[in-house]
Amino acid sequence: MSTRLQLSLFVPEPVATILESVRRVLDPVQASLIPAHVTLCREDELVGVDEDALRSRIAAAPLRQLVLDFGAPEPFSGHGILLPCVAGEPEFQQVRRWILASASVRRLAPHITLAHPRNPKAVGNDLQNAAALAGGTSATFEIVHRIEQVGSAPWRITGTYRLGVNAARAV
Repeated sequence: MSTRLQLSLFVPEPVATILESVRRVLDPVQASLIPAHVTLCREDELVGVDEDALRSRIAAAPLRQLVLDFGAPEPFSGHGILLPCVAGEPEFQQVRRWILASASVRRLAPHITLAHPRNPKAVGNDLQNAAALAGGTSATFEIVHRIEQVGSAPWRITGTYRLGVNAARAV
């Protein structure tokens, strides 16, 4: 059975409650597997990086919070629906480079998946059912979660780290 590992930014309240109500209609399977989140680092990027190194890098990140603004829902890959990041991506990429300790990290477009195309298309999977999010949304992230999925089970948290708590401060 395969195990997947990633770093994720779970959408904080009160935004999470709004997104989860829409996600449960658009894709109840995805909503049951993982809360609304932005993937910060994928499993292939974390190969060979131990948890202590991740903890240290996240704590020393140059930002204590990451503010991301998301635009209106968009379709992708068939019946997938996502909220694209429309502001805050440079800071997101900066945090990724810091955590992965590399200036040459590939670009990962920050977004929130509302419906995933790998799941069966739900009855409610329609862009109109995401219309309540058409005005966009903003979220402030201060916590990074290390999560894993074994097989097709729901993702579970294996570590929780506060972003930038040990960052040097300018005087």
